[in-house]
Amino acid sequence: MNNPVTPDMLVGLENAPEEVKSVLSTEPRQPEKDPTLGIPVSVNREGSPRHRLVTIGDSLTHGFQSGAIFNTKLSYPMLIAREMGWDKNFRYPTYASPGDGLPMNLERLVRELSNRFQVADGINALDIAFVVPWLSRYLNEIENYWERGQGKQPPVTGLFNHNLAVYGWDLRNTLSRTADIAKKVIQTTPPKDNTNFLQQTPENANEIATLRVLNNARDSLGKALTPLEAAIKLSHEGNIETGQGDGIETLIILIGANNALGSILTFHIEWSGKDFQDMATNDKYTVWLPSHFKAELDMIVEKVKQIKARHVIWGTVPHVTIAPFARGINKDKNGQKVKVGSRYFPYYAPFWFNEETFDSNRHPHLTANQARAIDSVIDQYNNLIVDAVREGREQGKDWYLFETVALLDRLAVRRYIEDKQARPNWWTEYTLPPAIDALRPKPDSQFFKSNSQGRLQGGLFSLDGIHPTTIGYGIMAQEIIKIMQLAGVKFYQPDGVNERKEDIQIDFKRLIEQDTLISQPPTAVSAVLDFVGWLDATTNVISQMYRASL
Repeated sequence: MNNPVTPDMLVGLENAPEEVKSVLSTEPRQPEKDPTLGIPVSVNREGSPRHRLVTIGDSLTHGFQSGAIFNTKLSYPMLIAREMGWDKNFRYPTYASPGDGLPMNLERLVRELSNRFQVADGINALDIAFVVPWLSRYLNEIENYWERGQGKQPPVTGLFNHNLAVYGWDLRNTLSRTADIAKKVIQTTPPKDNTNFLQQTPENANEIATLRVLNNARDSLGKALTPLEAAIKLSHEGNIETGQGDGIETLIILIGANNALGSILTFHIEWSGKDFQDMATNDKYTVWLPSHFKAELDMIVEKVKQIKARHVIWGTVPHVTIAPFARGINKDKNGQKVKVGSRYFPYYAPFWFNEETFDSNRHPHLTANQARAIDSVIDQYNNLIVDAVREGREQGKDWYLFETVALLDRLAVRRYIEDKQARPNWWTEYTLPPAIDALRPKPDSQFFKSNSQGRLQGGLFSLDGIHPTTIGYGIMAQEIIKIMQLAGVKFYQPDGVNERKEDIQIDFKRLIEQDTLISQPPTAVSAVLDFVGWLDATTNVISQMYRASL
């Protein structure tokens, strides 16, 4: 049972819309345990759908990690396709480049920094004198490749991708944005040189990434399609036997995080206004009101109903305040929460700060009350997603719920695992796959740190503090596979012919080897974080540059 919201929990939210204040909660929403919501559905399994897996979403589905979209062959959709014996058929975008990805692969950058300057044990003023010129050249090479070189050219021929997700997209983007809109943005905003290091990344990176995903997604007249329209067209190709019926076997939809993630990335809340559907102006909003989220979700649901997919898996929105990009801080009580039993710290600041270096008067941050408001609004988003799945199943559609939010909550170290008194009654700690659980230190949801001795903490989140590592994506894939098996989806050996009768388990030992952050931790991560934290505490220059880059 929720405790009442007290007046002190409204401090700092005086200007929040009444719609927000009315949904504030002291407890997180209780997730659904049954992906079917207890509603039986009779599934027509006639024929073999031509496209066994199609995915729509944002960065989590696109395969983003460590600040870049690059290793898409290890995205969670691709990991699922591999277990299905369909990975040779699953089509997805690639982003090979001088910097290994777009816009900025932090793992590659830290490795280059460590290899060239031997800074694993710390960065001093002499190191900076050599690092800065090199870093400028390094970033400039990446910029030139994507802005003026080969990376600027989109694919011009080929079949539709099956992974139709694009990083950074919210509900409205998924409904309306196409490759031609991305092209227009690139054409009308030519690249310019930047002196701010935080801005010295490829301009129009999202549009460039969009073209890799969607440029081939066009109708017979060449009209560019949205991800939803592309899925509709794929699904109408029908089954292999007759060309009729379901053209997609399993459709996965994980969207909505970017309707609230901006609040964490900017450390500022701007509630959505009346122009929330206008893509030319809505970038200023960092959290969508539940009523605005519902208006757009309803339109997406109607589009999905036009997709001939045998099974549809809808993901809920994670509590973005748990991501280690925003570090919970309490300077006055040695890192404790605002009070016993609370989920929240007094402040949430960029990950490079700690209790000693953070200054609430100078540095970007959110408060505990703001974090509670964000989480409460996300809980309303998820209630709406549950309602959509329930309505779909009541109408006879084989729709399922994937509680993405519960998965992250059950992995949250500082919020719940280390604080028993903050745990809601329904909470249980997530059981890691044995191969991951055996690693030392055991991977967790803290910000990734490593030095010359190896990984020191973290391991489930990549170096951007928002997106999973490869093993983190593997955990997502495993949970979705459980739902697919519940739906009766068949999994095959790598030959795609011989069916696997056993319970499908991802080979996490293999995945650990493929996850270079885990198997080969960069030696300079901790040194870079320590230096950035010291520099910002001393000069405030990083915070100023960060604000200027947003």
